Order: sequence, then C-alpha cells, then structure tokens
Amino acid sequence: MDRWLQALIVVVGVPAALVGYITVVEGAMRLLPERAQPRVRPWLWTAPALAFLALFLIYPALKTIYLSFFDARSEEWVGLDNYRRVLTDEATLTAIRNNALWIVFFTLLAVTFGLVIAVLTDRVKYEPVAKAIIFMPMAISFVAAGVIWKFMYDYRPPGTPQTGTVNAILTGATPIDPQAWLLDPPRNTIALIVAAVWVWTGFAMVILSAGLKGIPGDVLEAARVDGATEWNVFRRIILPLLAPTLTVVTTTMIITALKAFDVVYVMTSGNFDTDVIASRMYKEMFNVRHYGRASVMAVLLLAAIVPVMLFNLRRFREQEAMR
Repeated sequence: MDRWLQALIVVVGVPAALVGYITVVEGAMRLLPERAQPRVRPWLWTAPALAFLALFLIYPALKTIYLSFFDARSEEWVGLDNYRRVLTDEATLTAIRNNALWIVFFTLLAVTFGLVIAVLTDRVKYEPVAKAIIFMPMAISFVAAGVIWKFMYDYRPPGTPQTGTVNAILTGATPIDPQAWLLDPPRNTIALIVAAVWVWTGFAMVILSAGLKGIPGDVLEAARVDGATEWNVFRRIILPLLAPTLTVVTTTMIITALKAFDVVYVMTSGNFDTDVIASRMYKEMFNVRHYGRASVMAVLLLAAIVPVMLFNLRRFREQEAMR
C-alpha cells in the first residue's frame, strides 16, 4: 500500500503541485507593476529548481566541509588534523598520483581516439555503422564494462591455457609470457584507464563529430582546391574550428577522470596501488568508518572538480557572447 501511495504521489501529486505553483505564481504576478514583472518572473519560475539545488547539492557540500573538521564519529572537533593525516598518508598520496595518471592518460586517449574516429568516419558510407559500434560501450553500465575487462585481463600461469583475451592474444602471437595486468603497479592503473577509454571514446566521438558537421564543407573543399593536403586541412582548418568543442570534451573527460570509481572498484577494489580519491573516500567511509577523513576526501575531490567546471562555464558564456 505504501508503494501505491508513493507512486500516486509521483505520478499525480508532483505534476499537480507544479501546476498549482505555476497558477499561484502567475496570479501573484498580476498584482505587481508591469515594469517589475519581467525581472521577478524568472526568479519565481526557477525558485523550485533553485530550492532543490540548495537542498540536494549546496547543503550537502557545506555539511561535508563542516564534517571534515570532526573526528571519526563526527562528535569531536579536531580542526585540520584530518587534513594533515590525509595529505601525509601514503595510501592517499598514491590515490592522488593515480588520479593524476587518470587525468593525463584517460583524457588524452579518449579525446584523441574520439577525434581520430570522428574525422576518419566523417562523410563515408559506413559512417552510421562505424559510429554505432564505437558508441556501443556507452550503452552498458560502467560496472558491466569493468566486469568485461576484468575477464579480458584474466591471468593464468605460463604454460596453462589463457582464459583472458589479452593474454591469449599476447601468448599466441608473441613469445612473451602472460602478464598479470591488474596486479603490478603502475601498469595496472594504465590497464584500468584503457578499460575506461574503451567506454568513453564513443562519447567523445559523438560530440566531436557533431562539431565537425558544423564546419562548412565549402571551406574544406576550397582549401583542397587551393592545394592544401589533408594534414594541412586538418591542422589549419578543422582543429582551430573544433577548438571550442575540443575544450568542452576535454574538460568533461577531466571531470570524469577525477570522479573515477566504478571501474576501479569492480576490477581491483583499489588494491595493488590502484586506489583513486573516490575509492579512498569509499574505504574511509564504509570500511574504516572514519567520517571525518572520508569528508576530507570528498572536499579534495570537490576542490579539484570545481575549477574545471568553472572554466567550462566561462567557455560556454564566451561562446554565447560570440553568438
């Protein structure tokens, strides 16, 4: 009965509340002078969204920052002790180093492969099929992607049949022994990054392909008629015109790298020096049960992501101003 009541509230109550709110707002607007209505109406219309934003985003962020100054049970004020402990802890420093590797290699590989595929498949007959195949990994969950690649990297001792695809190809095509891809640092972190790149390349390809479609074809043809090689067309025309789109995709990949968790958790659980900041936060929260240090991890992650998001927003505003 409770489920039926909840479903009724979601299906009927929420839309009815929104309609009632709009009706009340528009009725209240008639009481204001006409000159004030254009300034007040946007704030009243966006007030519910702003309230949800404050309740579910701003308040939790501020509360997390507050809790980062308390002990494990969030009862005793410890000041900056949690920050000192976290920033001098070897496991945390390893997680920060791994996140730096994620930012560099994940972003570089995902954006590069996405750009190359978008350019190579542009305006060819098999373009829809090729792009659909590349984008397909985005249709599955990242947990499923982690499971798939865990089997791909599976290791068996030399001389035994290799059930992992990567080691089967390696030992079948070369005299090299099978490798424990997920056990030896820092190679295991690179292996995790490759799995994430497999998932996110399709996203980068779709966004960059859309930007590529926006480049006038006559500009490219004119350059080719004037004797420009395909490399010069790409370097001097396509890349400069794609710069705004490349910036958006790159910053999105950086944010994704900073938030990396699911692939790491599924494939290694952060063991063998593969921890990232998000997985360290999870362990401090649910394994160690130290809410103060877990909050510090969340604050570090927030501090790293906010500047990238602000840069992205500034780029959006600049593009809108140019239009």
